[in-house]
Amino acid sequence: MLLKNYSGFILECGTDEAGRGCLAGPVTAAAVILPKDFKNLLLNDSKQISEKKRFLLKPIIETEALSFGVAHIFQEDIDSINILNASILAMHKSITQLKPKPEFIIVDGNKFKPYKEIPFETIVKGDSKYLSIAAASVLAKTYRDLYMDKIHKEFPMYNWKQNKGYPTKEHREAIRKYGITKYHRKSFRLLPEQLKLEL
Repeated sequence: MLLKNYSGFILECGTDEAGRGCLAGPVTAAAVILPKDFKNLLLNDSKQISEKKRFLLKPIIETEALSFGVAHIFQEDIDSINILNASILAMHKSITQLKPKPEFIIVDGNKFKPYKEIPFETIVKGDSKYLSIAAASVLAKTYRDLYMDKIHKEFPMYNWKQNKGYPTKEHREAIRKYGITKYHRKSFRLLPEQLKLEL
């Protein structure tokens, strides 16, 4: 059973990101403030539930949340500030969209930077412990998946519709065959053999 609240503040927001380990596309974060009486038995960490359920939950969360925000940080920024900073920036940008402003922030994972003066707590595996982080994980994942579906049409040979930019065998084969696109993260090790030195 997921917990409703960590801090005791009514306006507690949960935040999480999706796409951190991908080779292409943005890292996407969401922040969600749920009402005190929010209940949903389907809701869990987005990695634990099927794509179909995530897309069923998306409009429910959007309708019932007191407030939510979603932000993409694209590959150029990931390459210039690194993926950890990009993930935190995406979370900050999603929190900025919240009205009313949260009184407390709970973050999935163990890395975060202070946002304004708002107190926060990082919670490892928070998306499988707290409803608001689980809701943020579902929004981050569904918004990012929709974006990857869109750019898939431009470069269908990488099959982003299926792999969403993650380093699957098929995605790596396509990079080997066709090279990289403007959506690939150039700072990432896109192919395993990039580690081998040409001596």
